[in-house]
Formats: sequence, C-alpha cells, structure tokens
Amino acid sequence: MAASNGFVDGAATPTPSESALIFLGTGCSSVVPNLICLLQPSNPPCSVCFQSLSTPPERNPNYRCNTSLLIDYCGDANDRKYILIDVGKTFRETVLRWFVSHRIPRVDSIILTHEHADAVLGLDDIRAVQHFSPTNDIDPTPLYLTQHSMDSIAEKFPYLVRKKRKEGEEIRRVAQIDWNIISDDCNQPFSASGLKFTPLPVMHGEDYTCLGFLFGEKSRVAYISDVSRFPASTEYVISKSGAGQLDLLILDSLYRTGSHNVHLCFPQTLETVKRLCPKQALLIGMTHEFDHHKDNEFLKEWSKREGIPVQLAHDGLRVPINL
Repeated sequence: MAASNGFVDGAATPTPSESALIFLGTGCSSVVPNLICLLQPSNPPCSVCFQSLSTPPERNPNYRCNTSLLIDYCGDANDRKYILIDVGKTFRETVLRWFVSHRIPRVDSIILTHEHADAVLGLDDIRAVQHFSPTNDIDPTPLYLTQHSMDSIAEKFPYLVRKKRKEGEEIRRVAQIDWNIISDDCNQPFSASGLKFTPLPVMHGEDYTCLGFLFGEKSRVAYISDVSRFPASTEYVISKSGAGQLDLLILDSLYRTGSHNVHLCFPQTLETVKRLCPKQALLIGMTHEFDHHKDNEFLKEWSKREGIPVQLAHDGLRVPINL
C-alpha cells in the first residue's frame, strides 16, 4: 500500500531477494497512549490517547511503543537475517503484534543505541525468541553495545552477563547473549549478521553520548533515535554536503512544539532534515502531542515546499529497501 510522501508500507510477505525495515516502535519512553491521559483525563480529553480506547493498536498509527527497528536483511545469497535495534520496555508487546503479522521467525543479532530503560529493559524477553533449552544449551544471540552500556547492563541484568553459575546454584532458563563491545567512533564500523554498521555518536543531552547507526551499501540509511545535538564529525558522515546524501534518514522528534534538553523536537528535527538533506526522512520517538494523520498532512505540504519527503513513521510500518 502506498503511503503519503512517496513511502511504501509493504506487504507482510517479502519477496525472496528483498530487504525491509520494520518499525516495531515509534514512540517515546513513556509510550502512547500516555497513561496519565487515561487515568486523569483533561477536559477536553486528549484525542490521541483516547483513540486507543476505541481503535485496536494494529489499526491505530497513534499507538506507539518504545522506539525499535527490525532490519529484515537479505544478503547476497538470499539468506535472510533479522537484526534488532534496541529492546525496550515494550519489546514483548511488539513481538506479539508485529513478528507474527510480518512473519519474523527469530532475532539473529541485536544492536543497542544506549542503556536507558526504553532501549534495554526488554532484554529478559529475548529468551522468548530463542530456541527452548531448559539447560540454556543454545547458541547465544550476538549483541553489540558500547562499554558504557555493557557496564550498566551488567548491573541491571547480572544473570544475563554472568558466565558461570555459583556453587549450588540451580539452572534457570535465561536469554543467552554473546556480548560484543563496539566503539562510539564513526571510523570503527562493525558487522552484525553480515550487514556493516557505522556508529554515529550523538549527544542525548550534553552529558551523555548515544549511538545512531549508518548502514546499507546500496541504500544509505541512518537511524538516530535519541539525539539533542550532532557533533560535527557525525554530521559530516550523514550530510549531503559532507560524506554523501542519505537515501533514508530515521530521526528523533519528541514534542510537536518547543524544545527539549535531551531530544530534538519537531521544529529542530525539520531544521536538521533540511541541513542534512537526505532523499527522504521518517520521524520516530513521538509523544502524544503528535496526531499521525493531521501531522502527516502538514508534512505533506512541508515536503512539497522543501523538496524532501518527510513523514511520521508508525508502529508496524514496513519499508522495502535495497541494502
């Protein structure tokens, strides 16, 4: 089905040689609907959040889980690999909703942007998409993260990181993960399930470095979910005036108006899109201030005026792409 601004929401069944990007979540950390809007409704009530009470999530583009992307990657040998970026608080919900409808059978590798709750608190549920073994005797899923994220996760999930059982400790089934440390340097790429990724360090507040990722040889895609400012070295890598134009920019946009100390908001996001000048852009990380239909109508006019197709992504969106 064709979507506005030239994007394509592809069918659930991919062609044998086709890669795709599947948006498992496009919302902020507190997700949409915002619980306060339902528990303590305003007068008049929040229309975006109250829509969730009457429209099933799979038919409601304003229902947004934590930001997460699944790359359905078809390599040169038509060998499909499924690469997951971020495993937040709503991971299990997104598996139930979108893995089944998009016929995703497993996760082959995982990449983390950072170690905040909306990016990692679903890690325990990774066992649900791994083969069952009561003794944990399975191949671990490769996971790629910075040393800072590794140190934080070792405190949050010590049982996922610990290699040996303590004396007398019973075997308990947990997710089996192969931890791989990556650099937060644009000049130190890595590969996950055969696909090359370039880390894109960005500021997520002035006291915190988060990673975005550049990937794709045939189509250049940048995924940047949590950003308040771009260091010059990162911006160069993904700008048309620098290392080359992106085919697709997937970018953070928290609030509809104003600004925020640790995220881009809509006005700054659109200025960033103009500055980087990708061939097209999809926005993620939205709060309940965004109404999918109304704001995409606004973006349709903005896109015509600026010459860059931009729209809000939505949970479950599948974008066919040649990687």
